Amino acid sequence: MAIVVRLDVMLAKRKIRSNELASAVGITEANLSLLKSGKVKGIRFATLEAICRYLSCQPGDLLEFQPDEDESA
Repeated sequence: MAIVVRLDVMLAKRKIRSNELASAVGITEANLSLLKSGKVKGIRFATLEAICRYLSCQPGDLLEFQPDEDESA
C-alpha cells in the first residue's frame, strides 16, 4: 500500500497510550489498532481532525506516501 500510517510514531513522541487516544477521540481501541496497523481503507476527516487536534500535529505527521516498488520502475 502506498499510504503508510505513522500514528504509532506520533503516539510514542507524545508519550500517549492508544487507549487514551481512543477514549479522547471517541473511537474503539480495536478501530484505532486497525488504523495504526494500516489495515483500514479509509478514515473520516472528522476522526483525522480529532486525532490531529489531540496530538497537536498535522495529518502529514500521521500519513506518509511511499510509492510501491513496481510503480517507481
